[in-house]
Order: sequence, then C-alpha cells, then structure tokens
Amino acid sequence: MTTNGTGPDQKTLFKQAMASFPSGVTIVTTTAPDGRWWGFTATSFCSVSMDPALVLVCLADTAECHPVFAEAERWIVHIVHPDHADLAGRFATRGADKFTGGGFRADEHGLPLLDRACVALDCAPYARHEGGDHTILVGRVESTTVTEELPAIYFRRKFHALPGGQT
Repeated sequence: MTTNGTGPDQKTLFKQAMASFPSGVTIVTTTAPDGRWWGFTATSFCSVSMDPALVLVCLADTAECHPVFAEAERWIVHIVHPDHADLAGRFATRGADKFTGGGFRADEHGLPLLDRACVALDCAPYARHEGGDHTILVGRVESTTVTEELPAIYFRRKFHALPGGQT
C-alpha cells in the first residue's frame, strides 16, 4: 500500500511497515544510583560488533526511564520467550509496576536479572547516540548467559512462538 493523498499518511504506513518486520523482543533493565530498578521493552535491538562485543538497543527519549539509562553504568538486555509476553507488555507501559511478580532477582551488581530469559547480556556503556526521537544505547557486552529457551517473535503487534524449536 502506498499513499496518494486519499489513503493513510506516511507516518501510519511507516508504523505498519515496521510492524511487518518480525523481530525478537528484549527487556532492558538497570538500577538507578538510589537502588531503584528501571526497565523498558525494546524490539529495536541488534549486534554491532564481535570485537569488541557490542550490541545496541533504542530507547524513546520520552520514556520515564530515559534519564536513568542516559547515566547508567550497566544494564542487562534480556531476550525473552513467549511466556514473557505479558511482562514485555508491562515493561512497554508507562507508569506500570514493572518488576512486581516478574521473576527478577538482583545479580552480583544489583541489576535486575530476569530468570528464564533466553539470553541475558550484561552491558557496560560504550556509546550513546541521538537517533530522532530515540537514544541509541550501545553496550559493551561484559558477560553472556544463553539458555535453551526459545525466543518470542514480535510481528504485526503480536507475540509469536517459534514452531518446534528447529532452525
């Protein structure tokens, strides 16, 4: 579908186009200097470099947790599985009580670590960049945990499971 002055505007079409790109789902967490836990859901996530090991995740500038992540000394990127769909929805909701009953525990640095995540990447800041209405957080991966869980896929604004676990 394209616009010709009578259909959806470009912003609406762009949103539809991005929703049509299947992606994994991450929950990114950190701890503020006062000890409070913060986090957000992101589908804008990818690897950047193998040497050094770098990943990036994008955070909306309007997110409540943005000031904390702008100064954070560490964060954890969790790749979630389909059982975490409700939790990922909660972490995408402004003002929600994100951590209660979510299966998090403090790691050795006091960061909130999600039990049963498919992958957990403990990151230190490498760079932060402006990107339109988002900040691109580039993290140097300090440690990696990989489990046997299969990741959730987000496609057309819904969570999906990988069939059968075979690739």
